[in-house]
Amino acid sequence: MSEKQPLSEGQILTGPLFDEPMRVETIRTGSAEVWVVGLVGVQSERFRNVTLNSQYISDLSILDVKKSFNGDGRLLRLGIQAYALGIAYEFDPYFGLSISRVDLLPHQLEAVYDYLLKLARVRFLLADDAGAGKTIMAGLLIRELKLRGLAERILIVCPANLTFQWQRELKEKFDEVVKKNQTPVRNASERYGAKSCRNL
Repeated sequence: MSEKQPLSEGQILTGPLFDEPMRVETIRTGSAEVWVVGLVGVQSERFRNVTLNSQYISDLSILDVKKSFNGDGRLLRLGIQAYALGIAYEFDPYFGLSISRVDLLPHQLEAVYDYLLKLARVRFLLADDAGAGKTIMAGLLIRELKLRGLAERILIVCPANLTFQWQRELKEKFDEVVKKNQTPVRNASERYGAKSCRNL
């Protein structure tokens, strides 16, 4: 049995045995000149156990990963700030409001934060009197859902004569660019499929 292990934790292995660079997570000695190595793919992050003998190891390229502190500090700070913004809603429930250019009324705050966002699946029809702030409520809801990673696509249905107003207010107050769809509703099922239209 070999006295010294040829690999150590943290090393990166490349070679014909693997389809991506692999990071050594664990290593233990099997029989003579055989080691059971726990590896994680650098790109896929998939864990696998492999049994390697000294011949297989000699066919691999081994990169020692040494920690260094000579990276770009500005990029590190930018990355930390981006991560903090990505999880800010967990610490500030009104985060979407704090980064929007709008002053909300009490009934708008109550609708968005006490009713709309509390449910696991947001399915509401925003219908209120003219001038009650439906655009602002919808914009704030869109902002919060996007910040939390809960919205991929958003469909806004409004009267044709208010389309420009909605686009302008969402752009000015929430920095949301809304594209106008010219497809008539009666043709939507033909274009997108009847099943998709039922699920909207």
